[in-house]
Amino acid sequence: SLFYWFTDFVVNWTTIILFLTLILFGLLGLYDDLRKFFRFGKKRARVLPPWVKFLLQASAGLVIGFLLYDKMALASVSLPILEPLLGIPPIELGWLYIPMAAFVIVSSSNAFNITDGLDGLSTGLLLIAISAFWYLASFTVYGGDIMVFIAVLIGAIIPYLYFNIYPARLWLGDTGALAFGALLAVIALMIDQTLVLPIIGGMFVIEAASSLIQLASRHFRNGKRVFRLAPLHHHFEVIGWEETKVTMRFWLFGIILAWIGLFVASLGM
Repeated sequence: SLFYWFTDFVVNWTTIILFLTLILFGLLGLYDDLRKFFRFGKKRARVLPPWVKFLLQASAGLVIGFLLYDKMALASVSLPILEPLLGIPPIELGWLYIPMAAFVIVSSSNAFNITDGLDGLSTGLLLIAISAFWYLASFTVYGGDIMVFIAVLIGAIIPYLYFNIYPARLWLGDTGALAFGALLAVIALMIDQTLVLPIIGGMFVIEAASSLIQLASRHFRNGKRVFRLAPLHHHFEVIGWEETKVTMRFWLFGIILAWIGLFVASLGM
Protein backbone atom coordinates (compact mmCIF):
# COMPACT_ATOMS: atom_id res chain seq x y z
CA SER A 1 0.00 0.00 0.00
CA LEU A 2 2.95 2.37 0.60
CA PHE A 3 3.73 2.16 -3.12
CA TYR A 4 0.38 3.75 -4.00
CA TRP A 5 0.92 6.59 -1.51
CA PHE A 6 4.19 7.68 -3.10
CA THR A 7 3.31 7.22 -6.80
CA ASP A 8 0.66 8.44 -9.23
CA PHE A 9 -1.05 5.05 -9.28
CA VAL A 10 -4.35 4.87 -7.43
CA VAL A 11 -6.19 2.01 -5.76
CA ASN A 12 -9.04 1.04 -8.09
CA TRP A 13 -11.20 -2.03 -8.58
CA THR A 14 -8.38 -3.87 -10.31
CA THR A 15 -6.08 -3.56 -7.32
CA ILE A 16 -8.93 -4.04 -4.85
CA ILE A 17 -9.84 -7.40 -6.43
CA LEU A 18 -6.20 -8.51 -6.41
CA PHE A 19 -5.75 -7.57 -2.75
CA LEU A 20 -9.13 -9.09 -1.83
CA THR A 21 -8.06 -12.37 -3.43
CA LEU A 22 -4.93 -12.45 -1.27
CA ILE A 23 -6.93 -11.65 1.87
CA LEU A 24 -9.84 -14.08 1.39
CA PHE A 25 -7.79 -17.12 0.42
CA GLY A 26 -5.01 -16.15 2.82
CA LEU A 27 -7.43 -16.11 5.75
CA LEU A 28 -8.76 -19.53 4.79
CA GLY A 29 -5.24 -20.93 4.74
CA LEU A 30 -4.36 -19.11 7.93
CA TYR A 31 -6.92 -21.13 9.88
CA ASP A 32 -5.25 -24.37 8.84
CA ASP A 33 -1.82 -22.99 9.70
CA LEU A 34 -2.84 -21.69 13.11
CA ARG A 35 -4.36 -24.99 14.20
CA LYS A 36 -1.04 -26.70 13.45
CA PHE A 37 0.88 -24.52 15.90
CA PHE A 38 -1.56 -23.38 18.57
CA ARG A 39 -3.73 -25.22 21.05
CA PHE A 40 -6.92 -24.01 22.66
CA GLY A 41 -6.75 -25.46 26.15
CA LYS A 42 -5.68 -29.07 25.68
CA LYS A 43 -7.07 -29.41 22.17
CA ARG A 44 -6.13 -28.12 18.77
CA ALA A 45 -8.58 -26.14 16.68
CA ARG A 46 -11.06 -28.28 14.80
CA VAL A 47 -9.95 -29.45 11.37
CA LEU A 48 -12.19 -28.12 8.63
CA PRO A 49 -13.93 -30.99 6.81
CA PRO A 50 -12.91 -31.09 3.13
CA TRP A 51 -16.41 -30.17 1.95
CA VAL A 52 -16.52 -27.14 4.27
CA LYS A 53 -13.11 -25.97 3.09
CA PHE A 54 -14.17 -26.40 -0.53
CA LEU A 55 -17.43 -24.55 0.13
CA LEU A 56 -15.50 -21.61 1.62
CA GLN A 57 -13.10 -21.60 -1.34
CA ALA A 58 -15.99 -21.73 -3.80
CA SER A 59 -17.75 -18.86 -1.99
CA ALA A 60 -14.62 -16.73 -2.12
CA GLY A 61 -14.17 -17.64 -5.78
CA LEU A 62 -17.74 -16.62 -6.59
CA VAL A 63 -17.24 -13.27 -4.85
CA ILE A 64 -14.10 -12.61 -6.88
CA GLY A 65 -15.78 -13.84 -10.06
CA PHE A 66 -18.72 -11.49 -9.49
CA LEU A 67 -16.40 -8.52 -9.00
CA LEU A 68 -14.50 -9.36 -12.17
CA TYR A 69 -17.80 -9.53 -14.04
CA ASP A 70 -19.50 -6.52 -12.43
CA LYS A 71 -16.63 -4.09 -11.81
CA MET A 72 -14.26 -4.93 -14.65
CA ALA A 73 -16.86 -5.96 -17.24
CA LEU A 74 -15.16 -9.30 -17.92
CA ALA A 75 -17.55 -11.78 -19.51
CA SER A 76 -15.70 -13.59 -22.30
CA VAL A 77 -12.86 -16.06 -22.82
CA SER A 78 -10.47 -15.73 -25.74
CA LEU A 79 -9.41 -18.84 -27.63
CA PRO A 80 -5.65 -18.92 -28.24
CA ILE A 81 -4.56 -20.24 -31.65
CA LEU A 82 -8.18 -20.87 -32.80
CA GLU A 83 -9.09 -17.18 -32.76
CA PRO A 84 -6.25 -15.87 -34.96
CA LEU A 85 -5.96 -18.88 -37.27
CA LEU A 86 -9.62 -19.78 -37.79
CA GLY A 87 -11.24 -16.46 -36.95
CA ILE A 88 -13.24 -17.92 -34.06
CA PRO A 89 -14.30 -15.04 -31.80
CA PRO A 90 -14.02 -15.09 -27.99
CA ILE A 91 -16.69 -17.10 -26.19
CA GLU A 92 -19.22 -14.73 -24.61
CA LEU A 93 -20.34 -16.24 -21.31
CA GLY A 94 -22.45 -13.48 -19.80
CA TRP A 95 -23.24 -14.17 -16.13
CA LEU A 96 -21.84 -17.70 -16.53
CA TYR A 97 -18.45 -16.02 -16.40
CA ILE A 98 -18.86 -15.85 -12.61
CA PRO A 99 -18.97 -19.63 -11.90
CA MET A 100 -16.33 -20.21 -14.60
CA ALA A 101 -14.01 -17.74 -12.90
CA ALA A 102 -14.70 -19.32 -9.51
CA PHE A 103 -13.80 -22.76 -10.90
CA VAL A 104 -10.50 -21.46 -12.33
CA ILE A 105 -9.61 -19.66 -9.10
CA VAL A 106 -10.37 -22.59 -6.79
CA SER A 107 -8.61 -25.07 -9.08
CA SER A 108 -5.49 -22.92 -9.30
CA SER A 109 -5.46 -22.32 -5.54
CA ASN A 110 -5.57 -26.03 -4.74
CA ALA A 111 -3.08 -26.95 -7.48
CA PHE A 112 -0.58 -24.47 -6.04
CA ASN A 113 -1.14 -25.82 -2.54
CA ILE A 114 -0.49 -29.38 -3.75
CA THR A 115 2.75 -28.24 -5.40
CA ASP A 116 4.00 -26.54 -2.23
CA GLY A 117 5.76 -29.61 -0.87
CA LEU A 118 9.48 -29.01 -1.40
CA ASP A 119 11.72 -26.12 -0.40
CA GLY A 120 11.49 -23.38 -3.02
CA LEU A 121 9.46 -25.43 -5.50
CA SER A 122 6.13 -23.60 -5.64
CA THR A 123 7.64 -20.16 -5.03
CA GLY A 124 10.11 -20.54 -7.88
CA LEU A 125 7.37 -21.74 -10.23
CA LEU A 126 5.21 -18.80 -9.14
CA LEU A 127 8.00 -16.36 -9.96
CA ILE A 128 8.33 -17.90 -13.43
CA ALA A 129 4.57 -17.81 -14.10
CA ILE A 130 3.87 -14.26 -12.93
CA SER A 131 6.90 -13.00 -14.88
CA ALA A 132 5.24 -14.36 -18.03
CA PHE A 133 1.92 -12.76 -17.09
CA TRP A 134 3.73 -9.51 -16.33
CA TYR A 135 4.76 -9.35 -19.98
CA LEU A 136 1.32 -10.34 -21.28
CA ALA A 137 -0.38 -7.75 -19.08
CA SER A 138 1.35 -4.97 -21.02
CA PHE A 139 -0.97 -5.65 -23.98
CA THR A 140 -4.24 -5.32 -22.05
CA VAL A 141 -6.57 -2.52 -21.00
CA TYR A 142 -5.92 -3.04 -17.29
CA GLY A 143 -2.24 -3.75 -17.86
CA GLY A 144 -0.80 -0.77 -16.01
CA ASP A 145 -2.38 -1.58 -12.65
CA ILE A 146 -1.73 -5.29 -13.02
CA MET A 147 1.91 -4.77 -14.00
CA VAL A 148 2.47 -2.53 -10.99
CA PHE A 149 0.90 -5.10 -8.68
CA ILE A 150 3.00 -7.92 -10.17
CA ALA A 151 6.16 -5.82 -9.94
CA VAL A 152 5.57 -5.21 -6.24
CA LEU A 153 4.74 -8.89 -5.76
CA ILE A 154 7.95 -9.98 -7.49
CA GLY A 155 9.88 -7.59 -5.26
CA ALA A 156 8.45 -9.40 -2.25
CA ILE A 157 8.84 -12.93 -3.63
CA ILE A 158 12.54 -12.70 -4.53
CA PRO A 159 13.83 -12.02 -0.99
CA TYR A 160 11.36 -14.58 0.37
CA LEU A 161 12.63 -17.18 -2.11
CA TYR A 162 16.18 -16.52 -0.87
CA PHE A 163 15.14 -17.93 2.52
CA ASN A 164 12.74 -20.54 1.07
CA ILE A 165 15.19 -22.48 -1.10
CA TYR A 166 16.84 -25.56 0.40
CA PRO A 167 17.36 -25.67 3.31
CA ALA A 168 14.28 -23.51 3.87
CA ARG A 169 14.05 -21.15 6.81
CA LEU A 170 10.69 -19.67 5.79
CA TRP A 171 7.62 -21.45 4.42
CA LEU A 172 4.43 -20.32 2.70
CA GLY A 173 2.11 -22.63 4.58
CA ASP A 174 -1.50 -22.86 3.49
CA THR A 175 -1.81 -19.11 4.04
CA GLY A 176 0.56 -18.26 1.22
CA ALA A 177 -0.09 -21.29 -1.00
CA LEU A 178 -3.87 -20.89 -1.24
CA ALA A 179 -3.58 -17.12 -1.69
CA PHE A 180 -0.86 -17.18 -4.36
CA GLY A 181 -2.58 -19.94 -6.32
CA ALA A 182 -5.83 -17.98 -6.40
CA LEU A 183 -3.98 -14.79 -7.26
CA LEU A 184 -2.30 -16.43 -10.25
CA ALA A 185 -5.72 -17.39 -11.62
CA VAL A 186 -7.17 -13.91 -11.06
CA ILE A 187 -4.30 -12.29 -12.94
CA ALA A 188 -4.86 -14.70 -15.85
CA LEU A 189 -8.58 -13.88 -15.84
CA MET A 190 -7.94 -10.14 -15.77
CA ILE A 191 -5.65 -10.22 -18.81
CA ASP A 192 -7.92 -12.69 -20.66
CA GLN A 193 -5.38 -15.51 -20.69
CA THR A 194 -7.56 -18.06 -18.92
CA LEU A 195 -6.82 -20.83 -21.42
CA VAL A 196 -3.11 -20.01 -21.42
CA LEU A 197 -2.94 -20.37 -17.62
CA PRO A 198 -2.78 -24.21 -17.75
CA ILE A 199 0.26 -23.88 -20.04
CA ILE A 200 2.20 -21.15 -18.23
CA GLY A 201 1.27 -22.73 -14.90
CA GLY A 202 1.65 -26.19 -16.38
CA MET A 203 3.73 -27.62 -13.54
CA PHE A 204 0.95 -26.80 -11.08
CA VAL A 205 -1.49 -28.62 -13.37
CA ILE A 206 0.81 -31.65 -13.63
CA GLU A 207 1.27 -31.81 -9.86
CA ALA A 208 -2.49 -31.62 -9.22
CA ALA A 209 -3.19 -34.15 -11.98
CA SER A 210 -0.71 -36.62 -10.47
CA SER A 211 -2.60 -36.52 -7.17
CA LEU A 212 -5.96 -37.01 -8.89
CA ILE A 213 -4.60 -39.88 -10.99
CA GLN A 214 -3.21 -41.54 -7.87
CA LEU A 215 -6.54 -41.22 -6.04
CA ALA A 216 -8.50 -42.54 -9.02
CA SER A 217 -6.11 -45.44 -9.49
CA ARG A 218 -6.32 -46.51 -5.86
CA HIS A 219 -10.11 -46.26 -5.93
CA PHE A 220 -10.80 -48.03 -9.23
CA ARG A 221 -7.84 -50.44 -9.32
CA ASN A 222 -8.13 -52.01 -5.88
CA GLY A 223 -5.48 -49.88 -4.22
CA LYS A 224 -2.93 -50.05 -7.04
CA ARG A 225 -0.83 -46.91 -7.46
CA VAL A 226 0.49 -45.22 -10.59
CA PHE A 227 3.19 -43.29 -8.72
CA ARG A 228 5.33 -44.41 -5.80
CA LEU A 229 3.98 -41.39 -3.95
CA ALA A 230 1.84 -38.44 -5.01
CA PRO A 231 2.05 -35.61 -5.87
CA LEU A 232 4.69 -36.05 -8.54
CA HIS A 233 7.59 -34.32 -6.74
CA HIS A 234 7.39 -36.91 -3.96
CA HIS A 235 7.47 -39.72 -6.53
CA PHE A 236 10.87 -38.55 -7.72
CA GLU A 237 12.09 -38.28 -4.14
CA VAL A 238 11.05 -41.88 -3.47
CA ILE A 239 12.92 -43.19 -6.52
CA GLY A 240 16.12 -41.54 -5.27
CA TRP A 241 16.28 -37.98 -6.57
CA GLU A 242 17.57 -35.38 -4.13
CA GLU A 243 15.15 -32.65 -3.14
CA THR A 244 17.21 -29.93 -4.80
CA LYS A 245 17.41 -31.95 -8.02
CA VAL A 246 13.63 -32.31 -8.16
CA THR A 247 13.12 -28.61 -7.50
CA MET A 248 15.60 -27.43 -10.13
CA ARG A 249 14.28 -29.83 -12.79
CA PHE A 250 10.72 -28.70 -12.12
CA TRP A 251 11.82 -25.08 -12.39
CA LEU A 252 13.38 -25.82 -15.78
CA PHE A 253 10.19 -27.45 -17.04
CA GLY A 254 8.26 -24.49 -15.63
CA ILE A 255 10.40 -22.12 -17.71
CA ILE A 256 9.86 -24.19 -20.86
CA LEU A 257 6.09 -24.26 -20.31
CA ALA A 258 6.05 -20.50 -19.66
CA TRP A 259 7.84 -19.91 -22.98
CA ILE A 260 5.35 -22.16 -24.78
CA GLY A 261 2.49 -20.29 -23.11
CA LEU A 262 3.94 -16.94 -24.19
CA PHE A 263 4.20 -18.20 -27.76
CA VAL A 264 0.60 -19.44 -27.76
CA ALA A 265 -0.65 -16.19 -26.23
CA SER A 266 1.34 -14.08 -28.72
CA LEU A 267 -0.47 -15.70 -31.65
CA GLY A 268 -3.67 -13.95 -30.60
CA MET A 269 -2.14 -10.51 -30.16
